Amino acid sequence: MSRIGKKLITLPADVTVTVGEGNNVTVNGPKGQLNSTFNADLTITVEDNKVEVVRPSESKFHRAIHGTTRALINNMVLGVSEGFKKELKMIGVGYRAAMQGTKIVIQAGYSHPVELVLPEGVSVEVIKNTTIIVSGINKQIVGEFSANIRGVRPPEPYLGKGIRYVDEHVRRKEGKTA
Repeated sequence: MSRIGKKLITLPADVTVTVGEGNNVTVNGPKGQLNSTFNADLTITVEDNKVEVVRPSESKFHRAIHGTTRALINNMVLGVSEGFKKELKMIGVGYRAAMQGTKIVIQAGYSHPVELVLPEGVSVEVIKNTTIIVSGINKQIVGEFSANIRGVRPPEPYLGKGIRYVDEHVRRKEGKTA
C-alpha cells in the first residue's frame, strides 16, 4: 500500500478544505484559494481538520493515483497557508534582470534582452539585479516559471556562468589541456 497515500493531511487553523461533486477539491487559506478536480474513483473525506484519501481497490491504476492525489492536495494546503518560493542566481559578467510592469527582462549574454511575461498568481522580486525570487501559492506554476527563467541561460560546466537555483550544484569540468 502507498505510504504517502495512507498519510493524513493535517490542516492548519486558518485553512478550510471542501470536497464538491466529482471530487472537486477547494482549499481556502490566508494567501488565497486553489481548486482542482481529482479522479472520481478515489474517496476524499475531511474530518476533524484532517483530510484522508482512500482508494477503492488494489489495481495498478488506483495505486498509481492514490499517493499522487494525496501529495497534490497537501501541496494545495501548503500553498494557501505558507506559499512556495524559488530563488535563482545569475552568474556572469553583464548578466542582470529587471522588472518592467508584468514582465521580467533578462540580459544574459545575448545580443538582445529576453522578456518573460509573469503568469497569473506568480510574483517576482529582483534583488541586486542578479538574484530573482519567484513566489506564489501554486507549486506547479512557481516551479514551471522558475524553470523557464533558468532555461534562458542554463549554467554551463566550464566557467559556471548562467542562471541557476541558489541550492543547485553545478559540476565543473576541466578545460582543454595543451
